[in-house]
Amino acid sequence: MTTTTRTSHPTTGPDATASWRTVDVVVAAAIGVAFGVVFWGWNSLWNVLEPAFASYPPGRAFLYGMWLVPAVLGALVVRKRGAALFTELVASLVSAVLGTSWGLFVLAYGLVEGAAAELVFALALYKSWRLPVALGAAAAAGGAAALLDLAFYYPDWAGDWQVVYAALVVASSTLLAGLGSWLLVRALARTGVLAPFGSGREQSRV
Repeated sequence: MTTTTRTSHPTTGPDATASWRTVDVVVAAAIGVAFGVVFWGWNSLWNVLEPAFASYPPGRAFLYGMWLVPAVLGALVVRKRGAALFTELVASLVSAVLGTSWGLFVLAYGLVEGAAAELVFALALYKSWRLPVALGAAAAAGGAAALLDLAFYYPDWAGDWQVVYAALVVASSTLLAGLGSWLLVRALARTGVLAPFGSGREQSRV
């Protein structure tokens, strides 16, 4: 009798079906912490620029996408269920600890934004980590954030302002968090630092 051993090689999705490894937790947390510090600076920039957009406040939304990067980047790197939500929450927590004018409310934002991005990766069955999925996850996170902002901070704005604001938030998120994260993963993979992950092994075969 001849026994054939079938060896599976990681492709675009299998990593997501496995349980989290220590390296997954450490790297996802590191991404979250790093961007939590970035958030702290970005929060200050957002507030400092407020007077510049006094005549048209919705225009400031072009900055928004940076706050959604961890949700997309974390998922693209570690490729595990829950990575988008986990990384965005860690970043929000670090931002809150460092100090933000929005207080602990940023944790609610992190939860909703991370969950929105997570939903898109789930709809792709955690098997596709390509650019369209990254863009979709970023757009979903941005859309969720815009809805929260319009409900809690800008409910009295005119309808056209609200539409423009939401559109700019989604566009900024799609560009910075979606395309930006996808390009960053490709660049990091070429250096070899993502070798323990499917994202790094995939690039090595390109």
